Amino acid sequence: MPFKHQRPCSYPGCPELTSERYCSKHQKEIENKYNKTSRPFKKLYNGRWRKLRKQFLKEHPLCEECKREGVVTAAEVVDHVIPHKGNEELFWDESNWQSLCKHHHDVKTAKEDGRFGNKNEVYSY
Repeated sequence: MPFKHQRPCSYPGCPELTSERYCSKHQKEIENKYNKTSRPFKKLYNGRWRKLRKQFLKEHPLCEECKREGVVTAAEVVDHVIPHKGNEELFWDESNWQSLCKHHHDVKTAKEDGRFGNKNEVYSY
């Protein structure tokens, strides 16, 4: 199996060579920073949410986006139509929920989070 060529770490000013994006020291730093900032509202998704999510998926078992495309696909995710950004009233508002398959949820979230070249900000830090 061929080896990846080593190149400098992508962390600004780090001269370490690595076959990954960051050297092992900076990879840990990047992961810690990501974990602290990527899901600032993670606590809302524990406890009560799990039960409500399960019930919502029972009542709305098909992906809304797939239905619009004329395809029948089981929903796996309960999505917030309008991103709640930590607003608990919006988070718990069932009229703001929709059932989506993982693919459509990932695409929607990526667009909202600024990936795929879209620089919208869902969360403010």
